[in-house]
Amino acid sequence: MRHGPVRHTGGVKLPRVECPKCRRPTAVAPMAGSLTKGRLWRHDDASARRDPEGFLVSCSESLSTVDLPEAGRQMELDLDVPDPADAPEPEPLDTLALF
Repeated sequence: MRHGPVRHTGGVKLPRVECPKCRRPTAVAPMAGSLTKGRLWRHDDASARRDPEGFLVSCSESLSTVDLPEAGRQMELDLDVPDPADAPEPEPLDTLALF
C-alpha cells in the first residue's frame, strides 16, 4: 500500500540555537525539570556528513545539553483552532427525570 506525502499542518515551534561544534542552527527541546536547559536535536555535521561506508554521521554534539535561548518561555503551538467567541450557542438538551 502506498501513501501520499506526509504534510505537516502545524505543530510545536522549537527554538533554534547554534551547535557549539558544527555551528549549524539546530532545534533544541526543553528538558523535563529544567526551565533553562534543553537538548539539541540529532543533526548531521556539515563537515562530515558521511563515513567511509557512506552512512550519515551525526554531529558529536547531537543530544547534548545546552542553554535555552529564551529560558522559561511557553512553547507556541501552531494550531488552526477557531475562536470560541465565534462558536454558535449550543442547543438546549431535552431532559428526562431519572427517578
